[in-house]
Amino acid sequence: MKKRRATIAGGSRDAAVTVTRIAVGKENLVYVIAGNKRAAYGKFKSRIVYIGTTKRGISRVLGSVAGKARRALASHGTNRIEVHVYSVRPRQNVKMWLKLERGLILAFKELYGDYIPKYNSQGKGFKWADEDAYFAKAGLKNVIRRYES
Repeated sequence: MKKRRATIAGGSRDAAVTVTRIAVGKENLVYVIAGNKRAAYGKFKSRIVYIGTTKRGISRVLGSVAGKARRALASHGTNRIEVHVYSVRPRQNVKMWLKLERGLILAFKELYGDYIPKYNSQGKGFKWADEDAYFAKAGLKNVIRRYES
């Protein structure tokens, strides 16, 4: 009896994971996970589903993506997610990556009517403290707006 040959799946032109120079060599990163389909936040929509941070570099980002991808890809119409990594120059005695993450979540809340990204668990009670002393609000909002289309 002749065995049936297996069909190979996957291998699309889009890379499953692409790592850039910004992510390698840096430990403290902030990352934004965006889906190909926009999620509803009240009367607004955004592709952003998660904003997170890590002290352990790209390996932590990939671990988080693995956990969030299953839920994000289960949403109707979402068949691709993207991870965008941001870093910031360190300052003495300030955890700048945490300030950046908090600032991005606060900017998201301002733009989308007090909602936080779909898969974020923290951020509902965030209020502006000193984040706008480290980053321009307009700059933070511009990062969030990149994912509107």
